[in-house]
Amino acid sequence: MIEVRGLTKRYGEVLAVDDLTFAVRPGEVTGFLGPNGAGKSTTLRMILGLDAAGSGTATVGGRPYTEQPAPLRAIGALLDPGAVLPSRTAYHHLLALAVSNGIRRSRVTEVLAEVGLEKVSRRRAGTFSLGMRQRLGIAAALLGDAPVLVFDEPLNGLDPEGIVWIRTLMRKAAAEGRAVLMSSHLMSEMELTADHLIVIGRGRLIADTTMKDFIEAHSEREVLVRTPQAEALRRMLTTAAHVRAEDGNTLVVTGLESAEIGALAGAGGVELHELSPRQPSLEQAFMDLTRDAVEYRAEKETSR
Repeated sequence: MIEVRGLTKRYGEVLAVDDLTFAVRPGEVTGFLGPNGAGKSTTLRMILGLDAAGSGTATVGGRPYTEQPAPLRAIGALLDPGAVLPSRTAYHHLLALAVSNGIRRSRVTEVLAEVGLEKVSRRRAGTFSLGMRQRLGIAAALLGDAPVLVFDEPLNGLDPEGIVWIRTLMRKAAAEGRAVLMSSHLMSEMELTADHLIVIGRGRLIADTTMKDFIEAHSEREVLVRTPQAEALRRMLTTAAHVRAEDGNTLVVTGLESAEIGALAGAGGVELHELSPRQPSLEQAFMDLTRDAVEYRAEKETSR
């Protein structure tokens, strides 16, 4: 279990993490979300003892990472897949980590097979593609068979098969009772993988809830409407709902239920070809919640 209590970190005048408190519990995949610059990477570095907190604590299994007698046995982590000597083979990279943490040598071969790198284990890591380096980093995280796993953007560089594989791996780890923390900007994949969400913005906690509750609480229900009389229907609905056009015959309506839209269309003699509710998504919920916490925004967005 990871416990973060009142964690705060400053870099000069910049308050990167501001009194952050949350827990990552066994048996769950916890998604860690936030816009760029929100403080996610800084938080992960403090959990792993790579940055010192200004105040507050971050513990793994009740101890700070720096006090773990065998850190890889307490928490397996992937923060930077490039953190490997390019001249070292995949096998010897993992072997060095295993020896330093008192892990049996045979475990190296096991994790190489688990991540699909067994056949290239004697190749130098500097010749690996991004996806292969990502798999090697995941192998290092799995090496100690730790009860806690942390993955920062683990999907980068992976092909579709690899994305399904890492999703299955994390779900399996949680089913085995491990606490899994995953940070990613791929919202569709996060929605399929995580049970629980921690969302931060500008270093502060803004949500700590289940995936289901987060989506329901922070996204508006939309209804897709297709009609050859789209402009007439749009004029009828704009006084009661928010309406946007997707193409010449398609409207997306927020603020009215399907039955209400159908009744108004029928009363106005508007022919409907489709009227279907859209399932709210994690991406839309996240965008709606963090709109005011975005640190870096594209010029066109800023001008709106």
